Amino acid sequence: MLTLRGIKIEVTNNSLDSIRKKIAKNIHVNDIDIKNVIIEKQSIDARNKNEVFYVYECSFEIDNEKDILSKNKRNCNLFRSIDKTYVYDKCGNIKLEKRPIIIGSGPCGLFCSYILAQNGYRPLVIERGEKVLDRVKTVNRFWKKGILNKNSNVQFGEGGAGTFSDGKLNTLVKDEFNRGRKVFETFVDCGAPREILYNYKPHIGTDVLVDVVQNMRNKIIDMGGEFRYNTLLTNIIIENNCVKAIEVNNNEIIDCSVLVLAIGHSARDTFKLLYDLGFDMKSKPFSVGLRVQHDQDMINLSQYGEKYKDILPPATYKLTYKASNNRGVYSFCMCPGGYVVNASSEDNHLVVNGMSNSKRNSGKANSAIVVTVNEKDYGEDVFSGVEFQRKLESLAYEVGDGKIPIQTLEKFYENKKGLLDSSVPFIKGSYVSANLNTILPTDICDSIKEAFPYFGKKINGFDNPDTLLLGVEARTSSPIRVERDERLESNIKGVYPCGEGCGFAGGITSAAIDGIKVAEEIGKKYIYN
Repeated sequence: MLTLRGIKIEVTNNSLDSIRKKIAKNIHVNDIDIKNVIIEKQSIDARNKNEVFYVYECSFEIDNEKDILSKNKRNCNLFRSIDKTYVYDKCGNIKLEKRPIIIGSGPCGLFCSYILAQNGYRPLVIERGEKVLDRVKTVNRFWKKGILNKNSNVQFGEGGAGTFSDGKLNTLVKDEFNRGRKVFETFVDCGAPREILYNYKPHIGTDVLVDVVQNMRNKIIDMGGEFRYNTLLTNIIIENNCVKAIEVNNNEIIDCSVLVLAIGHSARDTFKLLYDLGFDMKSKPFSVGLRVQHDQDMINLSQYGEKYKDILPPATYKLTYKASNNRGVYSFCMCPGGYVVNASSEDNHLVVNGMSNSKRNSGKANSAIVVTVNEKDYGEDVFSGVEFQRKLESLAYEVGDGKIPIQTLEKFYENKKGLLDSSVPFIKGSYVSANLNTILPTDICDSIKEAFPYFGKKINGFDNPDTLLLGVEARTSSPIRVERDERLESNIKGVYPCGEGCGFAGGITSAAIDGIKVAEEIGKKYIYN
């Protein structure tokens, strides 16, 4: 097959037949010669709001490939298709007497388990929270009644924190070994739309992710894996600097010689356990701030223009700014057509996040507007970043009396509690008018205030007075890194820290890729029969 990139199609005429004809025109052949067109990538070029294009990269079949390449040798966008098959190199020779144990069933844990199960390792997955359908009921009860389950919530439970997000799959991770492709293909095999294989900003949506996670779990079980829910890691038994067993729920010992720590970034109790056991750990920078919510129509108009705002999918954005105090301010986890949600996982603490369903049709857009922080803000101790997060979340709970504190941008600038009459929030969970200046440090608030006029120049209306702010956004990434060597093993032998919680990923795809990398290292070292 051959591949052609840079195929521009006007968005109102983007049928597969139109793509095929454009390919033929680009390489100077008859369109009937182009067969079996497969879309590999799709993006949107909206630089000219009067003429917006889809831009495609497509593979296709054609006779006499060598001649076609020769005739188009000056066309750098035409090349032989690249094999995107993922290959698992299983060459270990140390026999595992006990199957590997994976702690956590977020994307990292699920994909590590999936690859191991595909290759005969029969992994045991330990999950502190509930099965995903039970978890959905628990989370909905929390949003409606405020009843928090500390082990099964927006942060914890089957599917991980990404389940209650937008299901965004974009990542900056390079994919020379086709691990990302394996992630996407597995999601599609488990019920995700095929469009994620080529969309430039792929997403699944919370509603579809629930089914995908269940299907993935069932495939792992069919391949010999096992899942245990409502099961909390409470100790790791170590002998001669090697893992020998784990304790769960304070009352059961499970023998173990390979342990994968695919914990989430909210597993603060597990971080403390690891530190007390002598794992090498350090704090790492992260970001904190607020959620912002706008009408999706306003974002569409600014990004696409009047002609296309109702034709194209709900628009996204990515904004960055460097404040006069040298802090970076940027948008994070943008959710088109979504909701702001109460994402708390501790009593008397409150944190928000964003989520969207697959259709992204709430009519509201939201994202985090966050500011970089480091040890100069919170101290040099390993757990200083965690305590900084907890302090902000405690203040948010206190200011909102247990409800999500919200404020219009105008009142935020005035340092006054309040909303404007035109403000209509789309929120999962109870909310209350508050002054968000009383939650975040002054320096952080000033950075956000300085950034908004600049963002308003990038997206018309972004800094309107009735723009809604919601707090607090404190869990953009893990404040902890559990150290590992070049073989992805911790200083405690047999233990593999990985994923977002241990500080090696940021989002669903990168976490899943890291889980695959750990499965590969296990395969290079161990065999299991």
